[in-house]
Amino acid sequence: MRSITNDSGKKSITLDIVGRVKVAFLGLGIMGSRMAANLVASGHELTVWNRTQATAEQFGADHAVAVAASPRAAATGAELVITMVVDGDQVAALTEQAAAGAAPGTLFVDCSTIGPAAAVAVGAALRERGMRFLDAPVTGSSPRAQDGTLTFMVGGEADDFAHALPAFEAMGELIVHAGVSGQGQVVKVINNTLAAINAAAVGQALLVASQAGADLDAVEQVVGSGSGGSTMMSLKAGPMRAHDYSTLFKLDHMLKDVRLCLTEAAARQVPFPLADAVERILADSSALGHGEDDFAALLAALEQDAGTAL
Repeated sequence: MRSITNDSGKKSITLDIVGRVKVAFLGLGIMGSRMAANLVASGHELTVWNRTQATAEQFGADHAVAVAASPRAAATGAELVITMVVDGDQVAALTEQAAAGAAPGTLFVDCSTIGPAAAVAVGAALRERGMRFLDAPVTGSSPRAQDGTLTFMVGGEADDFAHALPAFEAMGELIVHAGVSGQGQVVKVINNTLAAINAAAVGQALLVASQAGADLDAVEQVVGSGSGGSTMMSLKAGPMRAHDYSTLFKLDHMLKDVRLCLTEAAARQVPFPLADAVERILADSSALGHGEDDFAALLAALEQDAGTAL
């Protein structure tokens, strides 16, 4: 069972997974490999492709699924083509190649975070070729991808959303139809920007508390149970204190998402100064060599600014 919220946010329903689909899955990175594994476990028929062929071959061997030599080959005969890569340029290139092998009416679902403008452009290009498209970015880092409890925010036609629902059900816990094409991306970049802002606030608070001589265990306990508590406090305070930046969600990916949000805000002429501030913090931390680390490593720039360390 999964919770599904309509685009008005006024009601939710719960559905069983009732269908199995033939899926081409393109992109087997940290998130994509786990998402694809959950599709296999739910009984969906997969063909996979990855830029690094050895990664796809290993996944195919581990999960007994077909491995394609190209996006076009992967999409041949597929009912659903899912992309999970890094940016809009990659999505545009992969969907163009895959569309060459897909039958008219095939539904493409992009789970990458590429921003609303890129999603609308990819969707328009696919529709010109007789395809359908949903932008369906996810939130939840690799552990949620592993256990199938991701949140999907989906932009596109309601009928297409319903068609893809069995696949979303296999990979996620909360599936939200956010509105028309591009709106899934709007929700995603806003969500990630708020997460980054909250993480930066946690880091700054810990530094102040540390310099004031406070017991950081007490700070975590009190703040975590009170009005100052947040998901980022519970998830990132410990790794920050330990300087353990084992990657759950790369800092450079978070920086990309914040910049996409700022682009959207600028296009709408809406100031977002807190997003500006965290963009600078993330960029500075990346410049310090933490781009591939978890975004908890934004603490590095905060420590540099403060001239002290936790």
